[in-house]
Amino acid sequence: MKKLVVIPTYNEIENISIMIAKVMSLEGDFDLLIVDDGSPDGTASAVRELQPQHPDRLHLLERSGKLGLGTAYLAAFRWALERDYDAVFEMDCDFSHNPDDLKRLATALGTGCDVVVGSRYARGVNVINWPMSRLLISYFASKYVWVVTRMPVNDATAGFVGYRREVLERIDLDRVRMIGYGFQIEMKYTAWRLGFKIEEVPIVFVDRTAGTSKMSSGIFGEAFWGVLRLPFRKISRPRV
Repeated sequence: MKKLVVIPTYNEIENISIMIAKVMSLEGDFDLLIVDDGSPDGTASAVRELQPQHPDRLHLLERSGKLGLGTAYLAAFRWALERDYDAVFEMDCDFSHNPDDLKRLATALGTGCDVVVGSRYARGVNVINWPMSRLLISYFASKYVWVVTRMPVNDATAGFVGYRREVLERIDLDRVRMIGYGFQIEMKYTAWRLGFKIEEVPIVFVDRTAGTSKMSSGIFGEAFWGVLRLPFRKISRPRV
């Protein structure tokens, strides 16, 4: 199985080199695509400096500015499909997602599921160092998604996710509307509505120790109203 890890970045100079080294060291030959949104702190330059060490496995997609998390992943999905990857994994750069868990997510994709979610809430609450206010927002956001959509996923907002190629080919990426963290909900919901099997793998989520969070009230609002519209949206395959 040809595997690609996608990490969107904006001002992640404190984490990027360490993250690249870690992913490149994992068993299982994960390739890595960094999608950088014009980070002024030199994140993309740091990636370019490391590319000669991993000429066939470390890739960089540079964009002109902050265009949204969802659009970064959509660009990466198209990039991966053009290069015949069998599985694509989403992950943050700040080590809140443990790169070692990529092996467990890849195993799940290889043994019967179509979408695998690194889940903070599959077995209780497994979050470290978050303030209680943010934890409650995150936890009840997934409950809200279930109430509105009935999608059987405990961690609907999770950003540590793996997709089999067939899922990304079936989803009409041009019709994905949410560009913030609501994107994560929309992708899972669309895959579920198309009949794909979603499995949750329990993980421990640890809040970032370096860099700054990208969460904002606007991102939260987009997800709140976007979820309300999901059950009324027609789910279609991409136009050929």
